[in-house]
Amino acid sequence: MSVGTFDPNAAENSFDIELARELLDLFDGEEITLGKAGELRYAILGRHAGWAGASDNLLDEELIGLAKVFTLLEHQYATFKAGSDSPVIAMVRALKGRGQWDKSLTQWIKAHTDNRFLPHGSLMDRL
Repeated sequence: MSVGTFDPNAAENSFDIELARELLDLFDGEEITLGKAGELRYAILGRHAGWAGASDNLLDEELIGLAKVFTLLEHQYATFKAGSDSPVIAMVRALKGRGQWDKSLTQWIKAHTDNRFLPHGSLMDRL
């Protein structure tokens, strides 16, 4: 029996968009509750580096919903705390790039988070 080699770049690129959509289906528009099993199941999405590319494969409505989901999850579960690496930032950038950003979403996110980097990310990253 042999063991293969681990390639971290391959792991970053293997983004499970269906898992993200499955998570979105648990969101009722206002709140989301995962429980411990759900928290463990979806935790990989909270800090996945593939969000920027994956956002291209999501509809505007899905990005808005997922931005809300991850805003709430980060506030409710320590597993999802990501600071300036939050997937919400990649989603916001994707929506802005499409011309689909609504300022009311900024207000919603700020009202539901204690992450000072949301929704736009680190100032240093934007310079």
